[in-house]
Amino acid sequence: MNDGGRPVAAVRSTTRHNDSIIALSEWLETAPGRYVLAWEQAQFDALVADIFGFNAVQIGLLELPALRNNRMPFVFAAGEPARDVVLVDDCDDPATRMTAHVHVRLEELPFASQSIDLLVLPHALEFADDPHEVLREVERVLIPEGQVVISGFNPVSLWGLRQVVGRSFNSPFLPREGQFLPMPRLKDWLKLLGFEVDRGHFGCYRPPFNAERWQARFGFMENAGDRWWSFGGAIYMVHAVKRVQGMRLIGPAWKERKRVPAVLQPAANRARETSVSLIVVADRPSTPVELHADA
Repeated sequence: MNDGGRPVAAVRSTTRHNDSIIALSEWLETAPGRYVLAWEQAQFDALVADIFGFNAVQIGLLELPALRNNRMPFVFAAGEPARDVVLVDDCDDPATRMTAHVHVRLEELPFASQSIDLLVLPHALEFADDPHEVLREVERVLIPEGQVVISGFNPVSLWGLRQVVGRSFNSPFLPREGQFLPMPRLKDWLKLLGFEVDRGHFGCYRPPFNAERWQARFGFMENAGDRWWSFGGAIYMVHAVKRVQGMRLIGPAWKERKRVPAVLQPAANRARETSVSLIVVADRPSTPVELHADA
């Protein structure tokens, strides 16, 4: 059965995906959501500041201006059709406003192959229908040595445990539709696609409280968690570089001193017996060496 030329299953899948994006946007307006946005903003600002090139694209989560510190000449945002324009709350600075200049489907990015220098995907894989296919598209559109930065919720954390328990009682802590990937699995997928994982970061170690005052009381857990159980942060970020086999970066051509090649020159010998003399001219002054061959 079709609906306007599209399969019904595809329509339902798109509807669920759009609903999950809206659910994430609504969750980010809560106290834990603002806590996550603040931590991720600081991490993105530090990671993308020193990545150079020509084209940088942010895909998804337009509430977070992840590329505001990047200095590439062409920086733009791509988002799902569910939300065209998103404004950051509690901020009137136009520099922090993100607008989706391009509407995309994550599994079919509308960019030419090897045309993007930097891609950032904040929580995009968790709400995609096929996250592995999204990574294939990322590998396709990135130039050789292009870079990607991905953020996501860590299921191996207190927040992940709260999510599992909450789903059992029909009261999840995080958006219900999210499929949260462990960092080791994400790293394995990236390596299979030829990426070199440069670094990984964990953060947001406070317990999963909905009240902001309780989060403030457990602020000491940020430094303690980063030191004693760094893998247990609620959020992780992965930075990877696309490597291409057989590629060699061209550096400056240093001038080398040219060496004069050895030359063999015949010399006539006026002696009675006929002979041929060969004088070897080397690349530095030396006594000629004569080779005599009797006829």
